[in-house]
Amino acid sequence: MKYLSTRGDATPRGFSEILLEGLAPDGGLYLPAHYPKVDAATLARWRGLAYADLAFEILSLYIDDVPAADLKRLVSSTYTAQVYGTPEITPLKRLEDGLYLQALSNGPTLAFKDMAMQLLGALFEYELGRRGQTLNILGATSGDTGSAAEYAMRGKRGVKVFMLSPHGRMSPFQQAQMFSLQDPNIHNLAVEGVFDDCQDIVKAVSNDLEFKRRWKIGTVNSINWARLLAQVVYYFAGYFQATASDAERVSFAVPSGNFGNICAGHVARMMGLPIHRLVLATNENNVLDEFFRTGTYRVRGAAETHETSSPSMDISKASNFERFVFDLLGRDTSRTRQLFHDEIGQRGAFTLTAAEFARVAEFGFVSGSSTHADRLATIRDTAQRLGTVVDTHTADGLKVAREHRDPGVPMIVLETALPAKFSATIVEALGREPERPAALAGIEQLPKRFKVMPVDAQAVKDYIAQNG
Repeated sequence: MKYLSTRGDATPRGFSEILLEGLAPDGGLYLPAHYPKVDAATLARWRGLAYADLAFEILSLYIDDVPAADLKRLVSSTYTAQVYGTPEITPLKRLEDGLYLQALSNGPTLAFKDMAMQLLGALFEYELGRRGQTLNILGATSGDTGSAAEYAMRGKRGVKVFMLSPHGRMSPFQQAQMFSLQDPNIHNLAVEGVFDDCQDIVKAVSNDLEFKRRWKIGTVNSINWARLLAQVVYYFAGYFQATASDAERVSFAVPSGNFGNICAGHVARMMGLPIHRLVLATNENNVLDEFFRTGTYRVRGAAETHETSSPSMDISKASNFERFVFDLLGRDTSRTRQLFHDEIGQRGAFTLTAAEFARVAEFGFVSGSSTHADRLATIRDTAQRLGTVVDTHTADGLKVAREHRDPGVPMIVLETALPAKFSATIVEALGREPERPAALAGIEQLPKRFKVMPVDAQAVKDYIAQNG
């Protein structure tokens, strides 16, 4: 399997090469040259597999430059009941007839990012050891990616992490998870801006090819294909749990900010998983909902980016979105480059032609948005009527899921975090603190280690050069 860039760089690259790269040299995102198709016989064979075995089967279709025995060992040691607290790894919980929650937040940092990040840490350590190299990971987080990456990479040989986050815009729990880490290979940089500023700095540094090569810069954001690939697995796992036969279809509702989580669902659907609808849910930062309703994608500036009670989705520039648009446009690299490099670069927006927008329906996407009031109402209703407390982002997913249910088609809402991470809103909705694992009691009081930085790519480069 070879990988190519959405913007036209057709140099064939193997998985291990793009694992350590992040963005392609032309500023595009890597995608496989084709999506392997999964037939009915394969689906039937996979149905009874344990999660780690299913992950190995799916990843093997995309990774052919890591010996199978090594890949199987890495996957098997990542997806264990000891780490995720259950043999199913991502168990399904029935809320009511035809409506399910898929638990993706049982990992070390209580967020779905662990599902991919734990494997990415193992893959990085393996590949760097194989090459005798080191890597400086540069990432941006709106709350959950950072802690998931840091917990996956702490203590890993040959890896240092430089994680940018918007100063003062994460929940106290999210801040404490990251800033309380004292491992010398972890560097937290609190940027005096919004998440999109952090993401822009990561892209600016990654696009400086000389600096990137000199300092061996890699990425763990969902622009890294390996991370997105690992997320494809739980769509198959959720489907098998919700259905009795491979003739059935399901829909997935996914809280979306950076478009990585739902992009994995798009990949699973392209592979042949019987997904009826991919329901995209946004918060007040509804850039993606606007696109799926109108065909216009308009990036918001920092002043227009709302600070909300589902902060991990306070994103107005979805860095994974380019992958879907590339497929939507029939993999036309010149048109993709025109939209994302030229039009976004010059105007901050683009609008698809009527013919292009008409094709969106073929890919199963629908969308909706949720507000703080919606969030409170959903959390309250789900707790009181269904006996389940959900976090703020999952509440956004549940609210929009209910708007797009089809009779006879199971709807699986991807749970993105545990409520303990966003206790202030849970208290506002329910009048009580959410439960939290005993190991994380009092985490907000631990000593913190971080550095405040201006919105300045050069300042970040200077810090990496001094500490990399």
